[in-house]
Amino acid sequence: MRTAEPKTLLAWLCDRDRLVYRRFDERFTEVGVRLFGNNPNNPTCGESQFRRWTGGKLATMPGPATCQILEAMWPQYKAEQLFGSPAQADPQAPANDLEERVRMTAEEALEGADVTASASISDNTIDELRDQVTATARQYHRRSPVQAYEEGDRLRLAIERQRDRTQVPVQQQQLMILNGQAAALLSVAAFDLGFFPSARSLARTAALFGETTRFTPLQAYADGTLAFIAYHTGNATEAVAKATRALSYGGLGDTAHRRLQAIKARAHAHLGDVASARQAILLSAEDAHGKRDELHDDVAGEFAFTLERLAMSTSTTALLIGDAMQAEANARRALDLIQQRPSEEQSAHVRAGAAADLAHARLLADDVDGAADALQPVWDVPAEHRQTGIVVRTARIGHHLTRPQYHGAQVPTALRERIEDFNRVSPPHRIGPHVGLLAIES
Repeated sequence: MRTAEPKTLLAWLCDRDRLVYRRFDERFTEVGVRLFGNNPNNPTCGESQFRRWTGGKLATMPGPATCQILEAMWPQYKAEQLFGSPAQADPQAPANDLEERVRMTAEEALEGADVTASASISDNTIDELRDQVTATARQYHRRSPVQAYEEGDRLRLAIERQRDRTQVPVQQQQLMILNGQAAALLSVAAFDLGFFPSARSLARTAALFGETTRFTPLQAYADGTLAFIAYHTGNATEAVAKATRALSYGGLGDTAHRRLQAIKARAHAHLGDVASARQAILLSAEDAHGKRDELHDDVAGEFAFTLERLAMSTSTTALLIGDAMQAEANARRALDLIQQRPSEEQSAHVRAGAAADLAHARLLADDVDGAADALQPVWDVPAEHRQTGIVVRTARIGHHLTRPQYHGAQVPTALRERIEDFNRVSPPHRIGPHVGLLAIES
């Protein structure tokens, strides 16, 4: 029997997320507490009200606090969209998104064909999951952090379901590696959203899968992620140790070494160890030795570490050690390299990060107008794509502009206010625990 099409985007989202009234009410209450504290005056939602919201029978818009909670539950939408038609408000609604329907049909058909197996699963199932992990990693730069997290979590659950269905050791090994890769992508997405403790836990999960399966590229990637989470949370000594340990693993390719040396350079810079930071920068830029590994090079995507990403990272490290000339040179190099890529392969995060670093380097030379010009690509980043890296970079620029010499000056004041507005609507500030960002933004 065919169920009726959802009348509102909110109803479609609740169907997608399997939120019956009870679960919706629990999440609504939790988000309200997170936003407004444990206050008896927080908005509530009764079951009859929930039915009106999802049934398209809303008479008047709810109050601002209620709308704020709903927008925090689904940050890619405004409250007006949630109460509107899914076909009008959501381009991914089932009625309009043929690609999504085809993908879901393909997944369901494959799972149905494989359901007859009991002690093992089809190798085709594992191949399909491997393809999905690769596609998710390679498309990560085109997703908002929220979208990347939801996609990664859906993939993780699919892998877990297959792990429960096979007792074959080789298949278990392959699925654990895929599960670890999904956890690693989830860790990056959680970090991009500003959820540092969860990002750390997910990175440790990925590291554990890498250790259990003896798949050292995954273990190294996870340890590298733990290292940059550590220096972003004020534990630079731990970051150096994590990156150093990761570099000791065998079976790593040139890309993995490049990434880990760049992370190590940043950690040394946070410690104020300029000599070690410069040495790590040199090692990160060494000519390739022709070594590859199955994760950083073959899966690639978010697991890779492109030359423009290296240049951006080196620029940030140079800023931390006070080398404005090297920072500007590497920021320019990052922008030049990314421009050479096909448009679908260009990372908005890398472009915005490099542009912010270029602006910061010009500010260190007291070139305020040049900094304002360099920031133009930053303002183009949509609100839902403003992840932790760009929030931190722009916030540091804003902090620099609070210096006494800029007080009362028109351009610095306007830039600082625009940065505040830019970051205020970013996911780390809207839905993440932005209090945790304050320590690294200052």
